[in-house]
Amino acid sequence: MARAEDLGDRDITGAMLPDDILASGTIVAREPLVLCGGVFLAEILAAYDAGMTVDVRADEGARLVAEDAIARIDGPACRVMAAERVALNFLQRLSGIATLTSRYVSEIAGTAAEILDTRKTTPGWRALEKYAVRCGGGVNHRMGLYDSVLIKDNHLAVLAAAGVDDPIAALASKFPAAEATVVAAGGFIEVEVDTLDQFDTALPLGAHVIMLDNMSPDLMRQAVARREAAGLAGKVLLEASGGITLENLRQAAETGVERIALGAITHSARAVDIALDIEVAG
Repeated sequence: MARAEDLGDRDITGAMLPDDILASGTIVAREPLVLCGGVFLAEILAAYDAGMTVDVRADEGARLVAEDAIARIDGPACRVMAAERVALNFLQRLSGIATLTSRYVSEIAGTAAEILDTRKTTPGWRALEKYAVRCGGGVNHRMGLYDSVLIKDNHLAVLAAAGVDDPIAALASKFPAAEATVVAAGGFIEVEVDTLDQFDTALPLGAHVIMLDNMSPDLMRQAVARREAAGLAGKVLLEASGGITLENLRQAAETGVERIALGAITHSARAVDIALDIEVAG
C-alpha cells in the first residue's frame, strides 16, 4: 500500500536518471534514537527491485547516536531513489515510537511497574506500532477487541442506562465463560474503574486486571492497599491509565501498580530524524 500511494505507476523524476547508473547509500541516524524497522528494509526494497541489496548494520532496539549507520543499500540509482521515502517513513515512525517508549521505561526504572501500549494506534499499523513498543522496552496490551476482555466505563454506562442496578456484577457473571475461551488462549479479563467504590465492587469478582482510570497517586495507593488487605496481591494486577505524562509517571509507578497504560507512546510519538546519504557507485 505504501509503495502504491507513493510510486503509482511510475517515478517521473527517477526516470530521468540513466538506467545503468548504480548507487550505494547509507541510512544514518541524525539524532539519538532507539532503532525499530531495520528488519523490514529488505522486504520494502524488494517491492521496488528484487536486485537491490541491503546490509542492516544495527540491531532492533539498539540505542544509536547521531551519524550512526543503520543500513547500507545498493542497487540501480533510479530504484533506490524510488524506495527511499517509503523506507525512511517506516524507519522514522517506528523508531520514533521505540524511542519515546524507551523514555517512559527509563523513567520508571527500579519500580515494579511496566509500560503498556493501548489500541490508540494508526489504522492498519497496529501490529507494527506495537512491535515498536516492544523494541523500546514496553509491553503490549491487548491487540484488539478479539483477544481479551476489557470492560470500560461505556460498557457499564450502557447497562446502567438500561436499568441494570449493578453493571459490574452483571458483567462479572459472564467471566466464567470468558475464562474458558479468551483466557485459555492467553488473554485476560480486565475491568475499568474510576472510583474506589467501583474498585471495591470489582476487586472480588475474578478479574485479572483492574484499571484505575484517571486516579490520583493517593487514590492509586489506596487501591493497592485495599488489594493487599484482601489478600489478592499477585492475583489481581492494577493498571494506571489516563492523565499520565512523563512528568508524573514516576509518581504513578511508585504507588505499587504493576501496569501503566499509555496511548501517548503510539499516538503522540514524533518521527525521528533518519536520512539516506547517497554515493554513486558507477
